[in-house]
Amino acid sequence: MAGLVDYAADSGSEEETGNAVNEELQLHLKGTSRSIEDMKSNMKLNIRPEVTSKNEHDKKFLIDPTSKQLSYNPKYEQLFAPVVGPENPFKSRQQKATKNTLSGFVEEAHISDFQFDNQRKTFHSYGYAVDPSEENATGEKIVGDQEKATSLKGVTVFEDTKARPGDKRRREEVGQPSDIESYKGPWAKFVDEAEVAKPSEEEQAILEKYEEAKQKKGKQEEEKIEEKTKLHIADAYDYQGRSYLHIPMDLGVNLLTDDPPEKCYLPKKRIHTWTGHSKGVAAVRLFPKSGHLLLSCSMDCKIKLWEVYNKRRCIRTFIGHGKAVRDICFNNDGTKFLSCGYDRWIKLWDTETGECLGRFSNNKVPYCVKFNPDEDKQNLFITGMADKKMITWDIRENEIVQEYDRHLGAVNTITFVDQNKRIVTTSDDKSIRIWEWDIPVDTKYIADPGMHSMPSVSLSPNQKWLACQSMDNQIVIYSVLNKFRQNRKKVFKGHMNAGYACQVNFSPDMNYLISGDADGKLNIWDWKSTKLYCKFKAHDDVCIGCEWLPHETSKIVTCGWDGLIKLWD
Repeated sequence: MAGLVDYAADSGSEEETGNAVNEELQLHLKGTSRSIEDMKSNMKLNIRPEVTSKNEHDKKFLIDPTSKQLSYNPKYEQLFAPVVGPENPFKSRQQKATKNTLSGFVEEAHISDFQFDNQRKTFHSYGYAVDPSEENATGEKIVGDQEKATSLKGVTVFEDTKARPGDKRRREEVGQPSDIESYKGPWAKFVDEAEVAKPSEEEQAILEKYEEAKQKKGKQEEEKIEEKTKLHIADAYDYQGRSYLHIPMDLGVNLLTDDPPEKCYLPKKRIHTWTGHSKGVAAVRLFPKSGHLLLSCSMDCKIKLWEVYNKRRCIRTFIGHGKAVRDICFNNDGTKFLSCGYDRWIKLWDTETGECLGRFSNNKVPYCVKFNPDEDKQNLFITGMADKKMITWDIRENEIVQEYDRHLGAVNTITFVDQNKRIVTTSDDKSIRIWEWDIPVDTKYIADPGMHSMPSVSLSPNQKWLACQSMDNQIVIYSVLNKFRQNRKKVFKGHMNAGYACQVNFSPDMNYLISGDADGKLNIWDWKSTKLYCKFKAHDDVCIGCEWLPHETSKIVTCGWDGLIKLWD
């Protein structure tokens, strides 16, 4: 108001607008007790905005949590304050801290790599080093062996010290290069170098004692091995004098034909359980061609022969291995079979009498064993060993006739393909090798960074496909005709077998593919569409083996680590 009054007084009476404003102000202020002059003297104009004091402003600091450099020294409470919003009362002090790793905040320290290695090697060599703490900035404080540090005057491994006896060995005279015959050059021997590696008398006595103890131990192990057999049935021979190896003809199923069933179906229920093994069953094998007998090997060191039809009894038990039996294999007519175990022995048995016909060993653990399927080579069998080799034995001479040693890991499976002219092997080295029979050089090597170990392989009934149980929870298929290559379109998934050598098998009509898994389930896939048709609980522990009866439409035999063998239909 005072400003308006001044403005009206300066403008003069000549301007109408100024006079009107002046009159209105005079009328408005006439009733007040104070004059305009008093108001002008008391009124003041403050143009400065209200601001906080400097002291209060200094108490608050805004710290960017992503910054890596600070221009002042913040307090502990400021560094551990919440980034945005109120503080979380449920977080611990460690959780509130800024981190770039799980355990805290890590930054690269500005330290010389040479000095770090110098002190580390000095401590390992001499037993002392300079104290790395901040208080010891001058480097005078020593940690470790104080006496040795004093005697060596705190030198490091990179500083010159007095030569110790034996630090440097003297060489013989090198000679002149012009003298060709006597010039030794860098090949000159040391003065104190011994040229004879013959052990001393004391060392020779120790070696002789060791060899004697080793031979005694080997003899004791051989003496302990004794093959036994036990017959569990009274009617081992029928009225015509035929043993249980004779194929029965009164079952309603023709077991003599080579033709598979026209169509197979999925099993729905368990119809029988064979019990007799006290530990897990490692493998089951059906009698060749007919499948009327079942052979099983177990971790209880025993092998048992069972009836598949009629009363389904346990016929005979074979005892002769000192440790768990890993694999078994029939010959072509089923009169003999081979067994291999972790006791490093491979044994040949007579299926009818239970007699042990031969023992074979090279002091290595055999992982798999197979007869040569050719009729004229039934005296030969091949084994995959833990020492990365495959060995062919002759039963008649009890000697090794061939050795294949190209694998880089333990050999897991051996499969005969191409009319038994070639063999396919898989190993722990995650590779597949194809060999010509009796030629110890692989003709093809299959390996890929994405491949896994394949501890179980099965050949299809039509001899065209090879199903391999891969350790990445899937079954891959390889073609064995002409070029050996993988069929990328056929991959069977849906089961969990990683870490277990679960057996894979085919149905007789090639419509289904079956396999056990680590959960004790039996999985059945459709061969054409690779769809998982059926999956059910077969065993309480790992379902390690499965076999489809060759003349039945829906009967499957499974075995597991629960010690049971089951028949499904």
